[in-house]
Amino acid sequence: MKGPCIVGITGGIGCGKSEVGRILSGLGVDVLEADELAHSCLDPRGPAYVNVVREFGRGILDAEGRIDRRRLAGIVFGDPARLAKLNDMIHPVVREAWRKWIRLRRETRQDAAVIIPLLFEIGETGVWDAVICVASRPEHVFERLRRRGMRSDHIRARMSAQMPLDEKCRLADFVIHNDGSLKQLQAQTIRMWRQVKSRQRSEKR
Repeated sequence: MKGPCIVGITGGIGCGKSEVGRILSGLGVDVLEADELAHSCLDPRGPAYVNVVREFGRGILDAEGRIDRRRLAGIVFGDPARLAKLNDMIHPVVREAWRKWIRLRRETRQDAAVIIPLLFEIGETGVWDAVICVASRPEHVFERLRRRGMRSDHIRARMSAQMPLDEKCRLADFVIHNDGSLKQLQAQTIRMWRQVKSRQRSEKR
């Protein structure tokens, strides 16, 4: 019996990783977003909440005592030392959660994808049947993120905190270029998934 195909999806901020995940979900692939795991870590009952508030102060909290991620981002992006401190608090917990999720998918033979923006930055490269990078031109990234309400200086800070997109593309097994319509992105994603599955079958012969 053939095993499942487990892929990691990465790419730059605003490039369309989540949209690719939604398309794959429509193909029957289980999809997990590492960012959602990270957000749950910051919930008041989450494993990182107390340490993050202690490190960054109660000024990051909203009126209900929840961590305001925009306030926190305003502190850490542009300050590599503080960003590294935050990552050290969150990444180990998130990494263990997605590894547990992957193990269950392998046991149940379910195709799956995990969206990890910092996949290469944290060296999480050895558990995938393939790594897919979603890329987009800077002007399209800025347009999408401005529509989400992000300021240009915050966008630049986020982009500079990540590995250059060209380098991510070079390291990935497959690259999806999201610079056209949603229909074009869907066609690319379906074609890429067929290539991933075909390569997996060839390697397991």
